[in-house]
Amino acid sequence: MTPLFDLTGKRALVTGSSRGLGLAVAAALGRHGATVILNGRDEAGLAAAVAKLKGEGIDVHSARFDLTDAEAAGAAIAAAAQAFGAIDILVNNAGVQLRKPFLDFAIEDWRMILDVHLIGSVVAAKAVLPGMVERQAGKIINICSLMSELGRASIAPYASAKGALRMLTRNLAVEFARHNIQVNGIGPGYFATELNRALMDDPEFDAFVKRRTPAARWGHPDELGGAAVFLASAASDFVNGQIIYVDGGLLAAV
Repeated sequence: MTPLFDLTGKRALVTGSSRGLGLAVAAALGRHGATVILNGRDEAGLAAAVAKLKGEGIDVHSARFDLTDAEAAGAAIAAAAQAFGAIDILVNNAGVQLRKPFLDFAIEDWRMILDVHLIGSVVAAKAVLPGMVERQAGKIINICSLMSELGRASIAPYASAKGALRMLTRNLAVEFARHNIQVNGIGPGYFATELNRALMDDPEFDAFVKRRTPAARWGHPDELGGAAVFLASAASDFVNGQIIYVDGGLLAAV
């Protein structure tokens, strides 16, 4: 393994990682030597994810908490650091999606989506940053979206939250760079995950994705891992405040 990408001895907390892209990112970090802490709200889902990664020989643990409960989440992250070691890498991946016309979204829907994507990322960052500042080292990776850059009908709260997460990434990078902490983001394109199953099974939407994406296909979850390993490793020590879009070329195309 190239030393630049070796994560041996590092502890990585990945929120929302019992399945989908979060689990794929956690697996990639673990395969490169990191001790991985999975997070989610579903105990059975977490247990299955832990068993899967342990089957690969990855050093993996779990921390069950809900990021929308700031006090409980902060305490749980502190307990995980106490039990497994200081958090060197935080991946803010937890998310939720609702699809409906703008006028049909209730204010409660907006608050819920913003709480998970934006405020939840703030909660996790506030929990790990004091230790990173003390050690003068750390990596935070925010999972943004194509919707950090683009608009699309029916997902206004989600797109707004992901746009805000892009700016949170830049602001934290600017504020904490002097402490040797790098804060970057990954913007996935359309990936074949359980959460997107209904979209993949919709012939019209499936055709749209393949037509709009230069690679002419959906992404595979494991294809997000390379960007995550890069941003979590010494290879990105002078990369800060950036969003890497892993989208098959979609944003580059008209």
